[in-house]
Amino acid sequence: MMSVERFALIEHKHEIKKFRFGVFELDTAAGELWRDGKAQPRLRDQALQILQMLLEHPRELVTREELRNRLWSADTFVDFDHGLNTAVNQLRSVFGDSAANPRFIQTVPRRGYRFIAPVEITSNLSQGISAQSPTVGNSGTANRAEILDSRAARSSILSDSHELPFASKTSVRILFSLIQLMYLIFYVLSLARLPQVEVILAALRDLALPILVLLIVTAAIGIPIRLYLLAATAFNYRGLNIKFQKLFPFLLPLDELWALAPFLIIHRLGFGLAIAATAALLFLPFSQRSLLLMGFSVKQPSE
Repeated sequence: MMSVERFALIEHKHEIKKFRFGVFELDTAAGELWRDGKAQPRLRDQALQILQMLLEHPRELVTREELRNRLWSADTFVDFDHGLNTAVNQLRSVFGDSAANPRFIQTVPRRGYRFIAPVEITSNLSQGISAQSPTVGNSGTANRAEILDSRAARSSILSDSHELPFASKTSVRILFSLIQLMYLIFYVLSLARLPQVEVILAALRDLALPILVLLIVTAAIGIPIRLYLLAATAFNYRGLNIKFQKLFPFLLPLDELWALAPFLIIHRLGFGLAIAATAALLFLPFSQRSLLLMGFSVKQPSE
């Protein structure tokens, strides 16, 4: 009981203070915007409040009426449209953003705005819970772990959701399914034409048998994996992105190996085209990962 009471006290004492998105960080307590660790020119009060409201509801529609109610009282006589447009334009100027091709603030015509970039929220609340209330601090620990994971991801050479643009879930599912179908066709055709593949590999002499065995084993492993991913995408499995990220370290060597598949038909493609196709296939595992991060990393926008 005491731990719950302490939790309540901490919750009221500490409030969310910082939002991170891309290379930017907003400190709401100080009213400061930072970019790559460098302070930016101070935002006007209205622009700051609009930005904070959008960041509090990432990828959700914030209506013009909601913005008006928060920024301008009912008895204030101002040119609301002009004031709102000016504030949003200031934000876009600071972010290097544009209405035509938005990376941060998307305009929903005649309705409002949506912040479309992934947002990471940090607060003193989670630190207070984990340090002072171990009984009910699981959520705080989880939040801290998520933040640390995100920072670790950004320090790697792989892209994370903060660096990628938003893509519609439907588009991502279609493209991801096509990639899985392509790999599935590779596996099935290679197994169906083993005699021809064996003839092609015969030129490698001592290496022919090990490569043939490797091809058969990896195809046999790959078929159920691709069928699972196709089913997960078709039926919109929850947590597909998280599951794929866990599978990625194991899928990467498999996919990179099968990037050499064009050389099995080099007699038809020619050496140059086989090299080009292999180069494209080498990138494909990373494109699968990025696609899911773009479409599934956070809650999707609601109209």
